[in-house]
Amino acid sequence: MSGEPPPAEGTNIEGESPDTEPTVETDDATITDDAELERTLGLSGGLAIGIGTMIGAGIFVFPGLAAGQAGPAAAASFAIGAVVALLVALPTSELATAMPKSGGGYYFISRALGTLPGAVVGLSLWFGLVFATAFYLVGFGYYAVDTLAELGVAVGDGLVIPIALLFGAGFTVLNVTGTENAAKLQNGIVALLLSILVAFLGYGSLDAAGLIGESAAPEQFAPFGAMPILTTAALVFTSYLGFAQVATVAGEMKDPGRNLPLAMVGSVVAVGVLYVVTIFVATSAFGSEALAGFGETAMVEVGRHYLGAAGAFAIVFGGLLATMSSANASILSTSRAIYAVSRDALLPKGASRINLRYGTPHVALGLAGGPILVLTATGSVELLAEVASFLHLIMYGLICVALIALRRDEPEWYDPAFRVPGYPLVPALGAICSFALIGFMELASQIVGIAIMLMTAGWYVYYARDVNLRGEL
Repeated sequence: MSGEPPPAEGTNIEGESPDTEPTVETDDATITDDAELERTLGLSGGLAIGIGTMIGAGIFVFPGLAAGQAGPAAAASFAIGAVVALLVALPTSELATAMPKSGGGYYFISRALGTLPGAVVGLSLWFGLVFATAFYLVGFGYYAVDTLAELGVAVGDGLVIPIALLFGAGFTVLNVTGTENAAKLQNGIVALLLSILVAFLGYGSLDAAGLIGESAAPEQFAPFGAMPILTTAALVFTSYLGFAQVATVAGEMKDPGRNLPLAMVGSVVAVGVLYVVTIFVATSAFGSEALAGFGETAMVEVGRHYLGAAGAFAIVFGGLLATMSSANASILSTSRAIYAVSRDALLPKGASRINLRYGTPHVALGLAGGPILVLTATGSVELLAEVASFLHLIMYGLICVALIALRRDEPEWYDPAFRVPGYPLVPALGAICSFALIGFMELASQIVGIAIMLMTAGWYVYYARDVNLRGEL
């Protein structure tokens, strides 16, 4: 492979060069095949997707669940997740600057390792993002109900799922009307959310440290031992999926050589710090057992503890914004994963149609939104989170392997604007840590994840076994 130019654009089937003329259908304002998505996202848009996706679950949904499993050491679980994410974000950044195309990890793996691993990852990424988005929407439903309760409108948990479904459909429609519209919403949400969090966590940290207010009795850091720290890290890793979602919209990023690495690495660092501080503040306000008892909306009670009714409302409103931004960004990324595999003929070509009016892959958005709504209706928060983490960790490990393979071969077309420092140690550690973290997940999550991968491999054998993508740009 080394030294050989990539196959000509449009050469997907071995030995064949299909007609690459675009197909335009004026009756439904769509275009297929060679249509490209517009580059409308800048650095702020990339950071907003990364931070906005990650910040929701990590800060507003997981503290109670994580503290129940690991105690105050849940902060270490989030730190472990951040380290693994950084070990993968750096290789992903290099690959994304060499191949700034929509599809992210799927695109890199299929071009470096071949069509079968690419197909399994690409189709599994579709499902992984669907599980993650459903998880975010369920969290959104809980915070919507709590927001109404803080305003004096008691509706009960029975409306959690209907609200989640309603807004999931709404976010899908919003993304159909244009990536720029979705990005503007994302930027605004993240800016407001970060303002709320910095103010709240700043006050909470001073109180937790005993500099203001009453000093709290210290709790044993790891009351349940070391193993729960690792199992909790596997659970909360869903919180760090946002940096890879930046890569799925690489085809829509302006100046990708600069903006992609900054957006991916910057979002992991910023959010990782916020997670650790959040667990410190939350476990200082209540013991781990009490915090676990509050469940998915434990942070509301933390806000009430520090700042009374105003603090509780700030948190429920912040949680509403955070889970909203996570769901919105994930729907965007899910559709781009579907768009990418369809463009490569691993799914029917109709899934990559682009709406001429809005410049968005509206069919892919429909294929994203439908399954998301079905899973959202289950309301199974922890299972949704872990299956999403399982499928993403498989992809992350293979991304690191893909980088090593491309560096070894150095094909002529491989010319990244950013190169990973500490090569080959960083990608090797990224692969090992990603695969190892899977071993600490619940058996049910592992079974569901493996079943999805086997199903995608079966689809490849049935539908796309003659497709050859290795080396193609």
